[in-house]
Amino acid sequence: MMKTMIHNIRRVAVVVMLAVAAIACIKNDVPLPVIKLDILSLTAEGTVGEAKIDATAHTVDIVLEETTDIRNVKITEVTVTEGAEMDVLFPGTFDLRHPLYVMLTMYQDYEWTIAAEQTIERYFRVEGQIGESVIDPVNHVATAYVPMDADLNAVTITDIKLGPKDISTYFPDPATLTSFDGTVRHVTVTYHGDVEEMWTLCVVPTDVEVAFSSVDAWAKRIWLYADGRSDTDLGFKYRKAGDEEWITVNDVTVNGGSFSACVEGLETMTSYEVVAFSNDNLTEVVTVTTEDAYTLPNGGFEEWSTNEGIVCPYLTGAPFWGSGNDGAAMASTTLTEPTSDVRPGSAGTKAASLQSKKAAVMGIGKFAAGNIFLGEFGGLVGLDGLVNFGRPSTARPVALHGWVKYNCGTIDELGRVPSTRPDLKKGDSDEGQILIAVGNWTAEEYGGSADCPVVVNTKDESTYFDKNGKNVIGVGEMILAESTNGWLEFTLPLDYRSTSEIPTHMIIICSGSRYGDYFTGSTHSLMLVDDLELIY
Repeated sequence: MMKTMIHNIRRVAVVVMLAVAAIACIKNDVPLPVIKLDILSLTAEGTVGEAKIDATAHTVDIVLEETTDIRNVKITEVTVTEGAEMDVLFPGTFDLRHPLYVMLTMYQDYEWTIAAEQTIERYFRVEGQIGESVIDPVNHVATAYVPMDADLNAVTITDIKLGPKDISTYFPDPATLTSFDGTVRHVTVTYHGDVEEMWTLCVVPTDVEVAFSSVDAWAKRIWLYADGRSDTDLGFKYRKAGDEEWITVNDVTVNGGSFSACVEGLETMTSYEVVAFSNDNLTEVVTVTTEDAYTLPNGGFEEWSTNEGIVCPYLTGAPFWGSGNDGAAMASTTLTEPTSDVRPGSAGTKAASLQSKKAAVMGIGKFAAGNIFLGEFGGLVGLDGLVNFGRPSTARPVALHGWVKYNCGTIDELGRVPSTRPDLKKGDSDEGQILIAVGNWTAEEYGGSADCPVVVNTKDESTYFDKNGKNVIGVGEMILAESTNGWLEFTLPLDYRSTSEIPTHMIIICSGSRYGDYFTGSTHSLMLVDDLELIY
């Protein structure tokens, strides 16, 4: 009996082990759902503007006011994708001298980076100095240059700011530091209660009385920059090469010993001579030649053709303007076409009509913005598009002039929500966009060709055009948030980061729906544009 009981126990044990083994061998073929987890918004105290969120790079960048303590930044609110958990507790106070890493978790993990940027304006000026001082914020050195005959035992500091405005104290008082003969002076700058920086102040003699720092010739203007004695009459003169009479430049901007001006209304492709002066001291004559004024081909949108059933904003031959018609043609739809509704007083008979629509391909509907741009359609990746932006141009216009007529619809198609507008929803007003940019984009960096360097893939937000990108030299943007009352004449100025950099390409984009790349907008938005021209 005992043997039978033991045998039965063994049989049960074997059955249990086999069952466990069988369960262990069952494969879980049900995949976890993939839900992209994003930081949708972030607010913090002591910031300038809104946080810049990049959903592709998983980054949030904020700009701090110069008086904000970067070691103690109070983040008051962070909103994320619904259901996501964060490994950092908000609200809270954080040291953002280094990036803050935040892990969002649901079915997968997504690491985000929060970073802060802070710029503190600093200057050090002395009486009679030459040019602008050199500030080294890393090594805490400020250097001012003075004439060779300056008395280094009687230097007067006229202006100093080496820490955040209104909250910085200086010891000793800079007004008491007058002797710089063969020596440097030190001043301790204290702010935020416990930050102390020891700065070295240098006053260095130079035999330069006045000198150009830069002369930049554009098509119809010349930008002048020079350094001279801060307590003298500073300015510029110019003349066309070959002329006898010099013309004094008006509206000179003086900043200590640095001064600048812009000479406007000049002739293109013409040589001019310029000099800078500080009292009776003159620089050598500098000769520069203005550039040619580049004209936009088909800026009046009079030239159109039809190629294999696709309406094209150009005649036969190499295209200059492009549109989304190539992609929309798969759904037998035309977004961009000529219209006889031209702007008042136009010498032409056509304008460009940009109608946002929803197109269906194989029963699948996709919203598309009516648009026209410098470049060409690059093809389709599934139902997403590739757009090649840019045309070769070294032009540096100061503005884009033209005419626009816009019917602003209500958003009825919400494909994706832009990371910069997480609050966007159906029922909001659509927005039209006109943008011009010049820059030095390369095909190697942006995936395009020498002719159209910037490739945008509508499926990948990281490829979208960034007007604040590092390759942008000058940019202007106009957003139409409501319908116009008929035709509207506009002059859109470009904001340049530099007057010396020469661009390689130009980008112009006109769109009836600003967020068309996200397949978001209104099927009732219609933009007409006419007679675009570059102003120099």
